[in-house]
Amino acid sequence: MVKQITIISGKGGTGKTTFVAGLAFLTRGKAVFADADVDAPDLHLILHPLKKKEEDLYISKKVVRDIDKCTQCNICGEVCQFEAIDSTDINFFKCEGCGLCVHQCPENALTLELVLSAQLFESDTRFGFFVHAEMTIGEGSSGRIVDQVKQKAKTIAVDNNLDYLIIDGSPGIGCPVISSITGSDLACIIVEPTLSGIHDLERILCVTDHFKIKAAVCINKCNLNLDNSNQIKKFCEENNKHIIGKIPYDEIVPTSIIEGKSVFEYKENPVSTKIKEIWDNIKKILET
Repeated sequence: MVKQITIISGKGGTGKTTFVAGLAFLTRGKAVFADADVDAPDLHLILHPLKKKEEDLYISKKVVRDIDKCTQCNICGEVCQFEAIDSTDINFFKCEGCGLCVHQCPENALTLELVLSAQLFESDTRFGFFVHAEMTIGEGSSGRIVDQVKQKAKTIAVDNNLDYLIIDGSPGIGCPVISSITGSDLACIIVEPTLSGIHDLERILCVTDHFKIKAAVCINKCNLNLDNSNQIKKFCEENNKHIIGKIPYDEIVPTSIIEGKSVFEYKENPVSTKIKEIWDNIKKILET
């Protein structure tokens, strides 16, 4: 059975993608990788995918007008809370596809139609299969797009008898995050030793606990503030959350990001050593 591991954080910029790239190196040939941060994807900057297949995703709906039926009464403009429509114009970037104007139109001149929401890609990388997406400008249905990315990645994993589906999840606590962690065997939360990081950890743990997703914590840049790292450790102990590792800050990380590489593609360093230890701990958790 494919084990699904999702890497998440309470905010962006904590080091999720760097960590996932490290796991990609360690699990090459055994996993499929998915970038579920569809609002701001960046895993491709390290994996350098070679696109093999492309699929258009039609998920969201937008209102369209039949000009021949429209009497320009402007009832649509009066009821729209998003100021997306009036008697003469429709702003597709503001339209949320709620359909209220459609139901209120006395002439049945308005309808909702599916629009292109994103392009889904199946790619090859030097580490293995990779699934990612590019959202259409102004698109807001990122949670449903994440679901499509995950479904495609899981199909690839099953068809190729792979052991793992490793997901670079969305940051925060919103719909894309919920979609990212759904069905996961483990959510690995990356947290920084800052006061806001501690708060973000509390928030994201509320999400994983609510959806009954097993969660473990990794402290990134742990040596930048030892007091806050210890506070995170204490918080996890009090809430029965396992800390699977601590990654020190090291110049190898910004260097690898600039050069588009995994930290494992350099000589052994403190970051790669710790990520290897964390991966061993993740495998132990998955076996229990």
